[in-house]
Amino acid sequence: MDGYFTNRLHDQLRRDVRDFAEREVRPRIAAMEASRSAHRELSRLIARQGWLGATIDRDHGGMAAGHLAKTVIIEELSRVSGAMGAMVQASQLGVAKIIHFGDAAQKRTWLPRIALGHCLPTIAVTEPESGGHVLGMTATAVRDGDDYVLNGRKVYVGNSHVGDLHGVVARTGPGSRGLTAFLVEAGRPGCVLGEQRPSMGLHGFSFGELSFQDCRIPAANRLGQEGDGLAVAYSSSVLYGRANLTAVSLGIHQAILDETTAFCAQRHRYGKPLHDLPSVKLKLGKLQSRLMTARLAAYHAVHLLDQGLPCDAELMNAKLINVESAIDSARNAMEIHAAIGLSTDRPIERYLRDAFHMFAPAGTSDVQLLRLAEVALGADKGQWSERLSGTVRLEPAL
Repeated sequence: MDGYFTNRLHDQLRRDVRDFAEREVRPRIAAMEASRSAHRELSRLIARQGWLGATIDRDHGGMAAGHLAKTVIIEELSRVSGAMGAMVQASQLGVAKIIHFGDAAQKRTWLPRIALGHCLPTIAVTEPESGGHVLGMTATAVRDGDDYVLNGRKVYVGNSHVGDLHGVVARTGPGSRGLTAFLVEAGRPGCVLGEQRPSMGLHGFSFGELSFQDCRIPAANRLGQEGDGLAVAYSSSVLYGRANLTAVSLGIHQAILDETTAFCAQRHRYGKPLHDLPSVKLKLGKLQSRLMTARLAAYHAVHLLDQGLPCDAELMNAKLINVESAIDSARNAMEIHAAIGLSTDRPIERYLRDAFHMFAPAGTSDVQLLRLAEVALGADKGQWSERLSGTVRLEPAL
């Protein structure tokens, strides 16, 4: 797809990120797998490369490079480490809320710091009881003079243990217009970070719990108006979350193919390379076909997003195809590796574990299918990509 979706500057960006990932990230993977906890040092090092500013305009110190460039960055990091790709994608969710809903002072304060890598943002929406049902949240924000007082719990907060600035959605009233978003600094009194719990995969990344116990924040930290919280949550998920998780899945998928083809060339059966066996070659063909289709869906969706065109359905489909394809290819790769694939000496079992982590965030595959069915039936409720496409000036050609 070089020269179709991407240009020479995208290609240079890919080479730069790949070189960094091989040089700085790969040597740290063993330590991350052993500790199963957030790698603060590496997260900060990646942030300082300026890549969190991919969609931040140049007036605020960003790259103004667009969503396709962001996809390339996340994809190349994820090809080496799904955890570090996930770290960047989660940070980008935090960027989205400020770009689209921040006022001039908030943008002036936070976007340059994020672009320089001095601030890692997050977004905190999900709660223990309501899960993906955003309107079911019960965390509250009560106005008290020039402040709001936050109480409640948020779970599965990406970058919870390395983040500096949390984008928190809480209830200020009843119904869909009763949700409001706020910027909450990590060190603010009453903002309590829970213990990081071990997870199946993405070791080196954190997605933990935040609790708010009479956490007082100034009204100036409110994002948008009271009642904009649902839009903050949905737009971050639709425009950034689905695209970003697609990119992580795509990078993992590429790693699965790279590792499996190399393994098949190294291993011999009956005096020939393993890939000469017809059954193995068929599986390799499936991996290649899935990856090509997945990348096409991913790049097409973010290309439309960069052009300011309606693309909610394309983003849903890209997430669906990439997540399911990566999981299917990981399983086929494990079948090719057989028993040796279970060994932690080889990365294929890590790719399988990491791929499953992309399934739930920003909607499971069933959620994407239900939304796509609404598109087919003409019952969808408008497009976030169309509503917000004009709120930031990007230069997709880099």
